[in-house]
Amino acid sequence: MSNLHQNPSTTDWFGRKSSKIEYWHQATIFVNDLKLDINESPFKVGILGYAGEEGVRRNWGRLGTASATKSIRNMMGSLAFHLPESTKVFDYGDVITAGGDMETSHDLLSKFVQEMLETHHFPVLLGGGHDLALAHGRGIFNYIKPKGEKLGIINCDAHFDLRPLKDGKGHSGSPFYQLAVENEKDFNYLCLGIQQASNPKSLFDAAEQLNSSWITMEDFRSNNWEIIKERIQRFLNSVNKVYLSIDLDSFSSAFAPGVSAPSPLGFSPDIAFKVFELIASSKKLISLDIVEMNPKFDQDNASARLAARIIEFILRKIF
Repeated sequence: MSNLHQNPSTTDWFGRKSSKIEYWHQATIFVNDLKLDINESPFKVGILGYAGEEGVRRNWGRLGTASATKSIRNMMGSLAFHLPESTKVFDYGDVITAGGDMETSHDLLSKFVQEMLETHHFPVLLGGGHDLALAHGRGIFNYIKPKGEKLGIINCDAHFDLRPLKDGKGHSGSPFYQLAVENEKDFNYLCLGIQQASNPKSLFDAAEQLNSSWITMEDFRSNNWEIIKERIQRFLNSVNKVYLSIDLDSFSSAFAPGVSAPSPLGFSPDIAFKVFELIASSKKLISLDIVEMNPKFDQDNASARLAARIIEFILRKIF
């Protein structure tokens, strides 16, 4: 076991007791030492936390995201379990960052994501700073490129996260810029919920240069659903597989107060869940992360509950 890894804790998952598997805390299998399940199974979910916030610190964000993984698991445990009976859900614990060395923890994350995909898991990563997307995306690209398939990245976010490096180092605002530089012509990026007040013109210019497309918050509304649906469907049709990254700061702070960069003008769960269902029903989604949850600023676990519900909903629509 790496010293950057913490084994899962059964105490993070709790809920109602039942004589049969009816809740997530009952369905979850706890795996120590990053020992991947390699058995053949049609439905496997691999949950991995990223208890790191060095990228947030480098990006001048509000600290506290490192404890998000526990909060999300706490809220997931009591949810009713509706996946097929043959589904296996594995909790592989958390990757941590030691001494500000974010890059080494990223290497471990990328390796494990690739191995999860190779062993037929559907990865669900919990964060943690959005720098997680760099490590997550690298693992997916390493898996998908030898197959000759085209990957599409959909990011639900108030920010492009296409900022340049700072002093040669990545951070929570740069993961998709780094993925774009590393993958050049293979970078296909759609960002949903972009807020103009949170992204200077230079980032819109960067997005245009890096084969990116987006829908601004002003247009990302339920009464505009048919246009939104057509834009997302066109993107889905243009790729073979999809990686979905969900930054909780894309939601209005009325729904997700516990995030690193809150905004009162984010979108509502109504439109977001319609988007999630559309993406999941495409059968192209192969990996998911949910990031920037910050328990330090949460209220009645509202943000953690939302994160848990998003994960449960998407998985139910996939399987």
